[in-house]
Amino acid sequence: MLRVTFLGTGGSLPTPERNPSAIMINREGELMLFDCGEGTQQQMMRAKTGMKALSSIFITHFHADHILGIPGLIQTMSFHGRTEPLKIYGPHWIHEFARILSSLGYYKLKFEIDTIDLVPGDVVKRDEYSVVAIKTEHSIPSLGYALIENMRPGRFDRQKAIELGVPPGPLFSKLHNGESVEVNGKTIKSEDVVGEMRPGRKIVYTGDTRPCKAIMEASRDADILIHDSTLTSDQQDWAIESMHSTSQEAAALAKEANVLRLILTHISSRYSDNPTQLLEEARKIFDNVIVAEDLMELDIPYRDKT
Repeated sequence: MLRVTFLGTGGSLPTPERNPSAIMINREGELMLFDCGEGTQQQMMRAKTGMKALSSIFITHFHADHILGIPGLIQTMSFHGRTEPLKIYGPHWIHEFARILSSLGYYKLKFEIDTIDLVPGDVVKRDEYSVVAIKTEHSIPSLGYALIENMRPGRFDRQKAIELGVPPGPLFSKLHNGESVEVNGKTIKSEDVVGEMRPGRKIVYTGDTRPCKAIMEASRDADILIHDSTLTSDQQDWAIESMHSTSQEAAALAKEANVLRLILTHISSRYSDNPTQLLEEARKIFDNVIVAEDLMELDIPYRDKT
């Protein structure tokens, strides 16, 4: 499973239709939050994502609309008996932010908060994937993130293995895992029956940013790019001044980076209930694009899945 749940898709201010920024990624049951705007825990309840399996929060920057949901969320998890440490990653000031969190509400947390400050290019390595910090261009220090799965073994040719004399069973697994096996005095190599390694999936989340080279390079061939799309092109001057992107700019970057799908988010309150203009402008440049909606879910399949 690789599922993205959009808990908050609004820009700067909450509206009746959109909460501030928050995106949940569920990878094989492990939950990761990318930003945590006001009201995120209630959105988690509405989406039924659960909280217990939340391992990490990745903060793009310290504007209020991206972090105000964290205090309430950690208090709720503590109240529910969480004891496992929670990792919070983010740019400079993350340690001070955690100190402030721990002092809020005269309530001692029952679990530790581990803070890790990141700079562009840092890699958070996990067993089967990594999260890479990306340089972005916003009005304060900020990061984007790319979740990149490890390469996968190639396709196993069952019929060829049988033709080479390998009996179905444990030897198939050994071959698929890259090991050679011996059958009737003959060595069968993994490459005899396994195709080329296949890429895992890639999700890129920009947070708030102007379109920039670092995001484009990190997004190359991504399965989905979740890009700041605060404004339409008639608000270009304000987009530049406020260090956000228009939907056309996001679409142009997605096209250049050859992403499979573009998701527009951080929608200004002026388009909150009707983002049609954002979508139409983006589709003039890049076809496979949608505007994120609160509580929308996307399951990300492997590209070569049949």
